Amino acid sequence: MVESAPARIITVSSGGMYTEALDVSQIEMSAEDYGGSAAYARTKRAQVVLTDMWAERLAGTGVVAHSMHPGWVSTPGVAASLPTFRRVMGPLLRNADQGADTIVWLASDEDALDSSGEFWMDRRPRSKHRLKRTEGGDAEAGALWDFLSEATGWAPPAGWPESSDPS
Repeated sequence: MVESAPARIITVSSGGMYTEALDVSQIEMSAEDYGGSAAYARTKRAQVVLTDMWAERLAGTGVVAHSMHPGWVSTPGVAASLPTFRRVMGPLLRNADQGADTIVWLASDEDALDSSGEFWMDRRPRSKHRLKRTEGGDAEAGALWDFLSEATGWAPPAGWPESSDPS
C-alpha cells in the first residue's frame, strides 16, 4: 500500500464496540463461555485499536487508516441476531445506502486523506469511548499486535515502524 500511496485502510467496525474494553485474553472464548454479543463487541473494539496502530505506524507514508461505524442498519444479520432490537428500533434503522455512505466517502473523498486514525460516523470523527471503563483496555494494544502476529504467522518486514505508544 505504501508503494501505491496515497492509499486508505478502512475498517468497518460498529458502535457495539462501545460496550467493551480491549482485553486480549478475552478475544477468544471457549464454547462454554461464548456469548455472541460480547464476542462481536470485543472484536469490534480490537478492530478500532488495530486500525489506530496501523495509522500510527504508517504515519508519513501516504497511507491513512480509519475505522468507522455505519450506524444501525437493517440487515439480515441484525434481523437474525438482534430480533428484539430490530423490532423496537425498526423505524430508526438505516437502509444499506445510508449505512454505506461514510464508507464510500472515506474511500473516495480527498478530505479523508487529511487525517488518519479516526473513528468515523456520518462523515464526522467520533469518540472511540463512551464509557470510562473501556478506555484502559487500549493499553493492551501491544498485546493485541503480538496476539495477531502470532495467530497469523505474520512478522513485520524490515524497516516496519515500531511503536512505543500504541494508543
